[in-house]
Amino acid sequence: MKAWFGIPALALLSALVAGCVTINIYFPAAAAEDAARAIVRDALQFHDIEELREPESVPEMDGGSSDAGDAAGGRSTPLLARLLEGLIAPAAASDPDLQVETPAVNRIRASMRERAPQLAPHFRSGAIGFGAEGDVAIRDLSEVPLRERSEVQRLVSEENSDRSSLYREIARANDRPDWEARIRETFARVWVEEAPTGYWYRSGGEWRQK
Repeated sequence: MKAWFGIPALALLSALVAGCVTINIYFPAAAAEDAARAIVRDALQFHDIEELREPESVPEMDGGSSDAGDAAGGRSTPLLARLLEGLIAPAAASDPDLQVETPAVNRIRASMRERAPQLAPHFRSGAIGFGAEGDVAIRDLSEVPLRERSEVQRLVSEENSDRSSLYREIARANDRPDWEARIRETFARVWVEEAPTGYWYRSGGEWRQK
């Protein structure tokens, strides 16, 4: 095979193939946000919110017009270029999904759903709020009667345990434990976005109210 701009064509092709593999496993941010929004709405027990938006489809690359133009002009597409079209187009057009339906994830979601009515009054009073790490944090226990404070602390601890397990299990379900931090970041933002007006959240080290 001839060298292309001084680089052996075979070596260039191998590098691009490796690059395509990387493209196929990038973190699916849009799918993660859609999944997080559905789980958060369910966990907060909000069923009257507008339907989730459909994931945007990625238009397929059109490789046919160039061939027709080349044929009309009497030019032939180089073999290497044809191979690259076949490799890059499917990788760029792929729309990776995020697996969130597993027995472990479903158990955690059920636990959070059951706990939600117990946490809601304390979110509304401002005793607790959403932390910056996708967790729940104690904000002002003085809003809770003394006899109930230990119960609130227990609920917060259990909720945070479930949330950490949720982020970890979603990453595991997709065979990408390295995605856990990105999943947590996505949920941290969505918890606040989906929270009702009046709920508190931490941002920049300070408590803010929606």
